[in-house]
Amino acid sequence: MSAGFPIVQGGGSLILAWQIKGKHVLVIGGGEVAAGRIFNLLNADARVTVICPRQGLTPEVAYRVDSGQICHTDRIFLPLDLEPERNVSMVLTAIDDPEASTRIWKYCKKLKVPANIADVPPECDFYFGSVHRDGPLQIMVSTNGNGPRLAASIRKQIGDMLPKGTGQSVAKVGQLRRKLRAVAPGKGVDSINKRMGWMSEVCDRWSTENFNEMDEEDMERLIQSYGPGVVPSFEDVRLRRPTNVVWDFDGSFGWL
Repeated sequence: MSAGFPIVQGGGSLILAWQIKGKHVLVIGGGEVAAGRIFNLLNADARVTVICPRQGLTPEVAYRVDSGQICHTDRIFLPLDLEPERNVSMVLTAIDDPEASTRIWKYCKKLKVPANIADVPPECDFYFGSVHRDGPLQIMVSTNGNGPRLAASIRKQIGDMLPKGTGQSVAKVGQLRRKLRAVAPGKGVDSINKRMGWMSEVCDRWSTENFNEMDEEDMERLIQSYGPGVVPSFEDVRLRRPTNVVWDFDGSFGWL
């Protein structure tokens, strides 16, 4: 810290969760690297077109083409593939031709289309990191092009450290947020700040195990505390649930 503020390190990337759902992405090449890129894009609900001669497709890529998961152009890349009417949002190249890759990259730069040229960091507008996935939870480790294989090892270590059911906990937090917006739908700055502040307190106070165990009734009872602006513990929420216990006295206690 310098003067109480974080020290700027520089040399990093701006790590974002890029919302590519429904957008058109070109993948140039059909080998193993392309297969991994395509898999990531499909997980993000992108519309994918792979450009590669049929004989260059791996079994996985060929399967995704034949099953209709992606579109296929059976030839090499041509400039017409980036014509404006095709609405291409991103280009990924994974071909064993450095000169052709550089030409594609320069063409993308000219048209201001973001591109990633596999294994050539200087010709990438963005990098792919190693991703841990557990339901809605995604954790990306990036080495900024220095050591992709090491990133995979670090990602595995992080994944192994997370409590079991973390992804399920994240999903339940998302469900809780949606319920909260339904009962407190204000769109003003004050309303948004209040919801965010209350949710932050809940996430700070409740553990992963608490969120895993939380059910619909727990959510409803927790949200009842939003109005007064308090954050009960998980145990407090459970104690407020009716027990529905009926005592059946059979006289064995010796009462008269």
